[in-house]
Amino acid sequence: MSEQSLCKVIEQRQVADDLYLLKFFSPGIAREAKPGQFVHIRVGGFQDPLLRRPISLFDVDEARGEITLFYRTVGRGTKSMTSLCQGDDVDVMGPLGHGFTIKKHEKKVVLIGGGIGAAPLFYLARKLIAEGCQVEFWYGCNSARQIGIDKGIASLPMVYRPCTMDGSLGHAGLVTDLLQTLSPDEIGAMYTCGPETMMAVVGDFAGRHHIWTEVSLEEHMACGIGACLGCARKLKKGDPGMAKICKDGPVFNLCAVELCGEGE
Repeated sequence: MSEQSLCKVIEQRQVADDLYLLKFFSPGIAREAKPGQFVHIRVGGFQDPLLRRPISLFDVDEARGEITLFYRTVGRGTKSMTSLCQGDDVDVMGPLGHGFTIKKHEKKVVLIGGGIGAAPLFYLARKLIAEGCQVEFWYGCNSARQIGIDKGIASLPMVYRPCTMDGSLGHAGLVTDLLQTLSPDEIGAMYTCGPETMMAVVGDFAGRHHIWTEVSLEEHMACGIGACLGCARKLKKGDPGMAKICKDGPVFNLCAVELCGEGE
């Protein structure tokens, strides 16, 4: 059950060139939140900017009632979020959307994030580890300067495999290059979020080897609760209806989604 409330900012930190971690206090959201869900943040004044900004849940401390968001400044709205300081109030609606499926997988679980798409996978990783899963976390960026949450990911008891296009950290090249190192028989599940062309490569691999997979779609959202059609999309060609990414997703099973670039 989602709620809308003014939440007190606990901390705001810039962790890379245009990347920030924002932590605020919200016991109600923390109590209900699941990995893969998001919150809708009102930034600036009531009418400027008019629309809220959807931000994935990066981490949740249920006991302390704390929510952490990992976000990139991409426009006027998110830029204004960077001015929030400890003690400020922030207008938050959430948790919203359909999150990841959390269950014990007997075989290895691989989480693949690209750029800011890695944000919802951190909280997911913690939950899967708590279930006793053997987790690998792959994180692809253009440069080490764009990762920002490297230390946090490396602190979890899992295999961490960073990839950068310029070779400044980990594997030099695309994060999907690492698929060549996998033995499909060892994989119990895959979860992915990031550029859709990246997820399409992951989906092609998972589909060919019949690996259970969930994907989180990134989409512009207006209302965040399914009342408008701002994020409506056909998940597969020929589908009679439209899915609302904010309400029916953002997480979907791979078999329900046709990703941009798939099959190319």
